[in-house]
Amino acid sequence: MSRLTDEEARFIAALRRRDERAFNALVVRYQDRVYNLVLRFLGSPEEARDVAQEVFVTVFEKIEMFRGDSKLGTWIYRVATNHAKNRIKYLSRRKDRQQDSFEDMVVPPTDGRLSASVPRPDEMVDGQRLSDLIGRALAALDADQREVVVLRDIEGQSYEAIADITGQNVGTVKSRLHRGRLRLKDVLDHWMQGRDVLAKGPRRG
Repeated sequence: MSRLTDEEARFIAALRRRDERAFNALVVRYQDRVYNLVLRFLGSPEEARDVAQEVFVTVFEKIEMFRGDSKLGTWIYRVATNHAKNRIKYLSRRKDRQQDSFEDMVVPPTDGRLSASVPRPDEMVDGQRLSDLIGRALAALDADQREVVVLRDIEGQSYEAIADITGQNVGTVKSRLHRGRLRLKDVLDHWMQGRDVLAKGPRRG
């Protein structure tokens, strides 16, 4: 069980008093981490900005629910992952879209050609394009697998912290992480095989 320092206790007490300066300090401290976390879930900067704002509103309104038995950052991550997963469910239920944003990022067209809106695998080799590829691969995971892969492999959280954030035991976290990593590897292998084929060009008879 985590023990709050005197400084943390005073900071949380200020948040519970609805101290505006404390809330502004909280946003400054965590805004980048929260945004990057939900962006990994959603894949859309616009959606991530909206959800990040909702996260801080929830933190401000529900700060009394923070019991102090974990780090404040861990609790904020829990709020953020719950909001991100709820947004995923909301988007998947929208029937007026031709495809939801996650399927559109990872499912190749049925004619075997890559959509113009999706960079070709042979173009995605490093830097930002590699980051985009990883984002698309993450979108292929179900929400529970994506959650633990992001928290462990990208955010570097411990198994114990992830268990606290997700409300699952460590064994379940490790199991989901294993399945998520396998699925992620399958998706990345699929894309990289496509890159190799395109790089080699058509076979000559």
